[in-house]
Amino acid sequence: MSQPASEAVIRVVGLGKSYATAAGLFPALKGVDLAIRPGEYLAIMGPSGSGKSTFMNLLGCLDTPTIGEYFLAGENVAHLDPDALAILRNRTLGFVFQGFNLLPRMSLQDNVALPLVYAGLDKETRRARARAMLAKVGLERYAESLPNRISGGQQQRVAIARALVNEPRLILADEPTGNLDSHTSEEIMALFDQLNGEGITIVIVTHENDIAAHARRQVRFLDGQIQSDHLSGAVAA
Repeated sequence: MSQPASEAVIRVVGLGKSYATAAGLFPALKGVDLAIRPGEYLAIMGPSGSGKSTFMNLLGCLDTPTIGEYFLAGENVAHLDPDALAILRNRTLGFVFQGFNLLPRMSLQDNVALPLVYAGLDKETRRARARAMLAKVGLERYAESLPNRISGGQQQRVAIARALVNEPRLILADEPTGNLDSHTSEEIMALFDQLNGEGITIVIVTHENDIAAHARRQVRFLDGQIQSDHLSGAVAA
């Protein structure tokens, strides 16, 4: 599924990652090639140890590859200094994790606004944009609440609002429904469906087939390599 680099929001070429162990180097990822176009909705699948989480960490610039190249929004990540990389990540990526990673002593509004602090926006602008994002996920009335006063599903919605607050082109979600019951999981996936319908590129790591079925494209990893890469007919309802 190759396309010109200029069209890809993500492009990796020969991407590999090895970790030092007592038994020697362990290749968690082995020379992966993949491109993701703007507006795609992609699920990364595979069993435990397949390399999917390592791959997601590299895409999110949370780790660095041992070999290969990673182009994010046309920029070769390896060629950027730390400040330039931080700016690119802040401008391009939104993250959603299995653990909601909300700060327990900060209001939901302040949790959502946190990425805007790093972006250098003033307090009034931060609060206004945070409230707008909470409204988008249906939680504006809880803006002043603390995270422990809302449900797990609502906390994940807050995490999604935080991921959206910088108006990213791309959302990376690592097992975003892993801590949720099936009904709440479907509500969260419906929100991702909506966001993709608005043009945001969505990449989700999951081991659950029903979650992956929401994505138009499924990429399956096995033993550190891509085993399959196919398009489905439509997003699940």
